[in-house]
Amino acid sequence: MATQFIGARIKALREQRGLSQDALAELFGFKDRQTVSAIETGERRVSAEELILAVEKLGASLDYFTDPFLLVGEGRFSWRQTDVRGVRLSAYERMAGRWIAAFRTIAPQVGIAAPLLRRSLGLHKRSTFEEAVEAGERFAADFDLGPAPAARLTAVMEDALHILVLNVDALDGISGAACRLPELDAVLINRAESLGRRHFDLAHELFHILTWDAMPPEHSEAATETGGSRVEQLANNFAAAVLMPSAALARFGDMAALEGDDLVAWLNSAANDLQVTATALKWRLVAMKRLGPGAARSIPDAALRHNGRPAPAGPPPPLFSKPFMAVLAQAIDQGRLSVRRAAGLLDLTVEDLADAFTAQGVQPPFEP
Repeated sequence: MATQFIGARIKALREQRGLSQDALAELFGFKDRQTVSAIETGERRVSAEELILAVEKLGASLDYFTDPFLLVGEGRFSWRQTDVRGVRLSAYERMAGRWIAAFRTIAPQVGIAAPLLRRSLGLHKRSTFEEAVEAGERFAADFDLGPAPAARLTAVMEDALHILVLNVDALDGISGAACRLPELDAVLINRAESLGRRHFDLAHELFHILTWDAMPPEHSEAATETGGSRVEQLANNFAAAVLMPSAALARFGDMAALEGDDLVAWLNSAANDLQVTATALKWRLVAMKRLGPGAARSIPDAALRHNGRPAPAGPPPPLFSKPFMAVLAQAIDQGRLSVRRAAGLLDLTVEDLADAFTAQGVQPPFEP
């Protein structure tokens, strides 16, 4: 177990208990708080005797300090949610943290090294909305996202940016999340959301990953495509430009003369092609001054629901992701992870775990 993990967990528990470093030093019998500080920053190792003392004095299990499949005092989350807070969100965050911690721990063991460098957008809280849009347009062009950027965005995030993207069964009201670790970035997407919503959430969380140091996001934010704090508005503008860049919109022709049902049909058709929501497309056109605000507000929400379809299109994507399941498969195959522990980690039966591998195109490393 890495020293910094134990130190971070001692710090998290100390803060949860409302103890100062001086108080913890006295509890452990250390001469000064500097020893506690060195432990919490990972500069000093914790002896076996001190670890047992931490279990006794802080009232935590040994697993709390040593289980590598936990995120405690390390990862920072930012959630997009509607009315999911407090105990419910904390409980789900602990579960999600286990998936991310498992990947963080296992990937290097099977030969997947953490990236040496992280990319950033170079934006800050004083950046204008126009600069956020320009950054989104440039991202779509630089990474050659093509005529329907949403279709390639996950692959670019995984392959070029080394971001772990997981499609998950989330609580009702949770749209997605971004997570920052010292050596890993991750994005969670609620796979029960509609295709267009999932793509917007993905691009929105990408903004947070690429600007985390310059403007750390709030732990919890409202899941909307407009409004919110200035940082959220910047994220929304960036996301809209990534998914609906000018070059991609140009191929649909001019819609300035359209109105009424013709305009609705154009919005729904273009949105389906771009794999975004028609509502997001509508407000993107308003921002580009190709559609007037009054005309946009006159379009009934019901006319754009599900992009004009009677129900959301297509089944949800399979659980988690191919890179994630491939890492688990290698770990099981190499004897680094038991089948039952893998199933328990994902809250699946052994049979459902086999199905999850197959759904991602990964050969199950065991006979169910």
